[in-house]
Amino acid sequence: MTANCILERVIETRSTNDDLLERWRAGELIDPVARIAHKQTAGKGRAGRAWLANPEDSLCFSLAFPFKRTPAELSGLSLLVGLAVISGIAQACDLSESKLYELGLRLKWPNDLLLNNAKLAGILIEGGQAKAGDSTWMIIGVGTNLRNAEKIEANLDNGFKVSSISQIADSLPDIEYLWLKLIASLEYHLTEFDLHGFKPCMESWMKWDAYRDQAVCISGAGKDAIYGIAKGVDESGALLLQQENKTIAIHAGDVSLRIQS
Repeated sequence: MTANCILERVIETRSTNDDLLERWRAGELIDPVARIAHKQTAGKGRAGRAWLANPEDSLCFSLAFPFKRTPAELSGLSLLVGLAVISGIAQACDLSESKLYELGLRLKWPNDLLLNNAKLAGILIEGGQAKAGDSTWMIIGVGTNLRNAEKIEANLDNGFKVSSISQIADSLPDIEYLWLKLIASLEYHLTEFDLHGFKPCMESWMKWDAYRDQAVCISGAGKDAIYGIAKGVDESGALLLQQENKTIAIHAGDVSLRIQS
């Protein structure tokens, strides 16, 4: 972990992402900031959805990180964050990444971690560049289920399957220790991404791809569903979808990816 990453721990807040976004908009961010809350009363998922988390059963935090790249040069960032979270979990649980793969850990494009097709963690990225020449500040929110997956699942009304780190670790790591390992992994991976972009990570991400070579459906707000065979991602992190006579690239946005039923 870099010496200039500020660590903030709070008992309760509405949303750690919103807290850091407000500071970015006010021009108050100087060094990277990692902010963790025991309880978030208005935690967020993608597309404005609520992130429901029991404080005892989950780890929710945000990291504000400055990039030299412009927002347009950050394509594939959410995929890179997924790889960083896997690395952090492996270190905190004292397991190899190959063991995690063997246990069923996978990445779902563009920003979820799955354990045997049940959601283990979600990623939300917000932010931008205030004006040309400024650093691009991205606020990266990570929510990870720690234990009691059945209880979390019972509180959801969307039919999602839920998993937890307790299902892969013999003993659950201390929350503070897990948090620090995740931050250290994120800082390393984000620094490398700022230098080299997503391209060097493309093959690694596809190894973890939960839906590769499967028939999938992509739906977005107000748009017709798109069907095809998932064929991994390109150098920008766009999802490659093979249709009858062509392959199309789907860029991350407010889209939902699922297996064709």
